[in-house]
Amino acid sequence: MADFGMDDEELEQMYQEVILDAARDPHGRVGDQAGAGGDPAGDGVTIRVEHEACLAAESHQFNPTCGDQATIHVEVAPGEQGGPDLIQRIVWQGSGCSISQASLSIMVDLVQGQTVDHAMDLAADFRKLMESRGAGLEDEKTQDALGDAMVFQGVSKYPMRIKCALLGWEGMKASVAQALSAGREGDKGEKEEQV
Repeated sequence: MADFGMDDEELEQMYQEVILDAARDPHGRVGDQAGAGGDPAGDGVTIRVEHEACLAAESHQFNPTCGDQATIHVEVAPGEQGGPDLIQRIVWQGSGCSISQASLSIMVDLVQGQTVDHAMDLAADFRKLMESRGAGLEDEKTQDALGDAMVFQGVSKYPMRIKCALLGWEGMKASVAQALSAGREGDKGEKEEQV
């Protein structure tokens, strides 16, 4: 990520501002979107499926270290004529520290409408960033792909905060895996009936 001629302290402050802004205005949070369905009070999660033709699943993630929790709901559109599966919709409900909330928000921006393969690549790259212990990533193409998620480079210096940043990404991966698994099971059932 370009440093725009800033010293380390100025760059760190800019990153913190981006994280706080994303936490204050979280994208994809159920109850914050008109017509998204859900439980704005956060007492329980009820997420309405918007795309009936999609494979839908959700995963609840909990970070006992910080108390962060989130339920991530995905709707995966099966690829047409052998094409790639797409994340048609991703929303979440949860609570926690500004790092977990900002990471969820930025993740939604990065994976919504993308292929499942691209989303999994982004998740793997984000994990590498979190494992860098503040060193970041050298590959500029990877940095560009992660976009705003690069602001979490500073978070990777603090092992106790890494789980906060990874919470949503792990939930997205688990939800997508569940949706695709359910789809494969459904395909198996249809094929068996046709025999």
